[in-house]
Amino acid sequence: MTPLRLLRHLDTGPRGLTEAEAQERLVRWGANEAPDRRATSWPRLFVRGTRDPFTAVLLCLGLVSAAVAAWGTACVILCLVVVGCALRASGEHRADRSTAGLRALVAGTVTVLRRAGPDGAPRVRETPVDALVPGDVIRLAPGDLVPADVRLLRAGGLTVREAALTGESTAVAKSPRDAPAPGEQDHLCFQGGSVVSGGGIAVVLATGARTRLASAWNGSAAAPAPRPPSAFDRSVRGISWVLVRFMLLTPPLVLTANAALRGRGVETLPFAVAVAVGLTPEMLPVVVTSCLARGTSALARTHQVIVKRLPALHDLGAVDVLCLDKTGTLTQDRPAVHRAVDGDGRDAPDVLRWAGANAWWTLQLAELPAPDALDEALLAATEPDADPEEEGVTALPVAPERRLAAAVVRHPRRPGVHSLVVKGAFEDVLDRCALAEDERVRLLAVAAREAEEGLRVLAVATAERPARTRRHTPADERGLTFRGFVTFRDALAPTAARALRTLSGQGVAVKILTGDHPGTAARVCRELGVRPGEVTTADRLDGLSGSELAEAVRRRTVLARCTPEQKARFVAALRDGGHTVGFLGDGVNDLPALDTADVGIAPRDAVDVVRESADVVLAKKDLGAIGHAVAEGRRGSVTVAAYLRTTLSSNLGNVLAMLAAGLLLPFLPMLPAQVLAQNLCFDAAQIAFVHDRPQPDALRRPAVLRPRSFLRFITVFGALNAVADLATFAVLGFATDGPEGIDDATVFHSGWFTENLMTQALAMLLLRLGRRTAEDRRFPGPIGLAASALAAAGLLLPLSPLGPLLGMTALPVASYALLAVVLALYGAALAGVLRIRRPGR
Repeated sequence: MTPLRLLRHLDTGPRGLTEAEAQERLVRWGANEAPDRRATSWPRLFVRGTRDPFTAVLLCLGLVSAAVAAWGTACVILCLVVVGCALRASGEHRADRSTAGLRALVAGTVTVLRRAGPDGAPRVRETPVDALVPGDVIRLAPGDLVPADVRLLRAGGLTVREAALTGESTAVAKSPRDAPAPGEQDHLCFQGGSVVSGGGIAVVLATGARTRLASAWNGSAAAPAPRPPSAFDRSVRGISWVLVRFMLLTPPLVLTANAALRGRGVETLPFAVAVAVGLTPEMLPVVVTSCLARGTSALARTHQVIVKRLPALHDLGAVDVLCLDKTGTLTQDRPAVHRAVDGDGRDAPDVLRWAGANAWWTLQLAELPAPDALDEALLAATEPDADPEEEGVTALPVAPERRLAAAVVRHPRRPGVHSLVVKGAFEDVLDRCALAEDERVRLLAVAAREAEEGLRVLAVATAERPARTRRHTPADERGLTFRGFVTFRDALAPTAARALRTLSGQGVAVKILTGDHPGTAARVCRELGVRPGEVTTADRLDGLSGSELAEAVRRRTVLARCTPEQKARFVAALRDGGHTVGFLGDGVNDLPALDTADVGIAPRDAVDVVRESADVVLAKKDLGAIGHAVAEGRRGSVTVAAYLRTTLSSNLGNVLAMLAAGLLLPFLPMLPAQVLAQNLCFDAAQIAFVHDRPQPDALRRPAVLRPRSFLRFITVFGALNAVADLATFAVLGFATDGPEGIDDATVFHSGWFTENLMTQALAMLLLRLGRRTAEDRRFPGPIGLAASALAAAGLLLPLSPLGPLLGMTALPVASYALLAVVLALYGAALAGVLRIRRPGR
C-alpha cells in the first residue's frame, strides 16, 4: 500500500490518533509487551529446581534407598528435595516479581503524536511503550528502541540495527517508500531494533504478540541465547561439580570398605547414602537466590539503584575496574558557553551566532527529541540573537561515526543562495576548510591551547552554496570558510570526588574512556584529586593486541578521543587481563562497550537502547550510587562464600569421620536416620546466613571466589573437624566404663550426635567471616542466634521424646564435661588456624 492507503486502512492519519481512539484500541488489542517480559510460573520454577546438580544427585540417592527398601532414608531425602525446591522456587518467584516491578520503574517511553479530540491539534507527548497501539504515529531518534512494527512516513539519514531479528550487528539504512516492491523492507522497522542514526516519523502496524519479533520467538526460531554465567557463578559451579563427584564416589567407597573389613554388605547402603547426603549443601540455591533478592530490594529502596538481572549483583561484587565517560558522571550534564573567538583569539559574537543557528536548525530539522548538552548551552546563549527571517532547509546531525553537525539555511534577502553552517570537533572541521597548511597548523595550535586549559572546543565554519532541491550529503562539507571557535567549561559533579574516593577504598580502579580532548579529561581528573598519569589518545594503542593492549590499558587512567569501537576493545582487553569490568554509559556510542563489560550500568535518563541493554540502572546519574551497588554485591557474594566455607568444612569433616569410624567400630557410627536428622537441623540453621550482614572490612576488596584456594581452605578445616570427631570417639569410649564401653552403640550415637551439632554451631561462629565474632559489635546477630539454637538442639534432642525414636538416649554426666573439653580444644585450634590463614573466598 501507499502511505495514504495504509493510513486509511488503519483508520488513522498523519496527525495521529485521539486519546479516546488510543484507549479503545488498547482495550481491543492489549498492551504492547515484549515476549521476554512474561514471568515464569511457580510450578515451572519448582520443576526447574530439580535440574540443580545437588538436587539431581539427591534424587538418585533417594531412588537407591527406595530400591533396597530403606523407606525412612528415602522419605527424608524426598523431603529435603521438596523443601529445597519449594524454598528456591518461592525465592525466585518473589525475585521475578520484584524485578518486574523494578523494571516498570525504568520502562521505556516513546514519542507519540496524540490529539485531545477529533478537531484538536496534534501534541507531541511521551507515552509508555506498553500503551502503544496500531495506528499511532511516532517519532524515532538516535538511541530509541523501535517499540513495535512500524512503517516509515518520513525519514532522514535513518539507520537501524536489527540484530534481535537477523543476528546481524551492522545497521541497515531505512527510508520511506511510496510504492514498495514485493519483498522490500527498507520502509519497515521492526520491534527489537534500535535506531543508530538519523530520525523519522512512522505509523504503528502491529504491537505485542502480533509483531514479527514475537512470532519469531513463539515459532521455530529460538529466543536470544541467555547471557553466559558470571565468574562467580562459574566458580560456584566448579566447586559444586567437585562435590558432586565426591558424593557419587562415597557410597561405593563405604560399601566396599565395610564389606572388606567388617563383612557388612547391602545393609550398609542406607548409611552410605546418608553419608553422601551429609556432604550436600542443599540450601545453596536458596541462600544464593535469597541473598540476590534481598540485595536488589535494598538497593532499590535505599539508593534507587535498579538491578535488572539478579546475577549481576554478584558481578558487581567482583568488579575491580570501572570504566566511564567524563561527561555527565564526573562533570555536570549542562556545560556553559565560555567564549566565542576568531582565529586570533579575539572575541567574535558572529561565531556564536553561527553556532547557535546550527544548533537550532539541527534540532528542528533532524527531528531530534532534545538538543545535546553543547547545543543546549548554545541555544541558551544565543536565543535573544536569533534571526527571525532565517529559514532552515535541511540538517545533517551528529552520528557515532562523525563528530560534526551541518545545517543549511536561507535568508529571504539573499535569493538563490543557501548558507551551509558546520560545527563540531575542531580537527574534523579544520580538515574540511579551505586553508593553507601553515594556517591550519596555527589554528590547530590555538585550539590545542584552549583544550589544554580544560575547555571543550568546537570549531565553526560556513560556506555559500547555490540553492538546490536535491538532497544535501556529508560530501557537501568541503571547501568551508573557517569562522572561529566556541569554548565550553564543564562544572564538576558535586558528588564525584567523594564517590571516586569511595571506589578507590573499595579496591575499584576507575578508567576514563572519553571522546574528549586529552587536556579536558586531564583537567577534570586533577580537579577531582585523581592523578591522570600519562593521558593517551586511543589511536596510539590501535597497533597493540592481546596482553600488550591489556597491560597498556591497565597502566593508564585516561584514554581520550575514543570511538565506540575503541571503548569496547579496551573493555574487552581488561577482561582478557583477568579483571571484572563495569561500564557506565548513557549514549548510543556507549552501547558496544556496555555489551562487552561484565556489568553494564546506565542512568535512568539514558537513551532507550542503552537503558534496555544495561544490567543496572541508576535512578539518577550519581557516581556515588555505584559505590553502594558494589558494596551490596560484595555483601551477597561474601555471604554465599561464608555459607559455603562453614557448610562444606563441617560436612567434609563429618564425612571423613564417618568413613573412619565405619572402619574402626564394630557398629555403624551413626544410624541413617540420625545422619539425616542432623543434616536437617544444620540446614535449618544455615538459613540465618541470608539475614547476616558481613563486617565492613570484608567489603574492602572485590569478592572473588577462587575454587582452588577455596577447596584448600575447606580441606584444611574439614580435616580439623574430623580430628575433633576422632577425639570425641576416644572420649566416648573411655567415658562409659573404659575401652569396652564403646560397645554401647546407643550412647556412642547420642554423644556423637550432640558433639557434631555443637562443633557445627561453633564453626558457624568462627568461620562466618574468618575472624573472631567477638569483634562484631552486633554479636550475636542472626548467625549467633542460629548457632545457639543448633547447639541447643544437639543437647536437648537426645533427651526429648524424639530421642528414642531416633535411637538415642541421655549421656552420662561425665561425658558432657569431656565433650566440653573437646569443644574448647577444637575452638582454640580453629581460632589459631584462622589467625595464620585467611579464608579463601
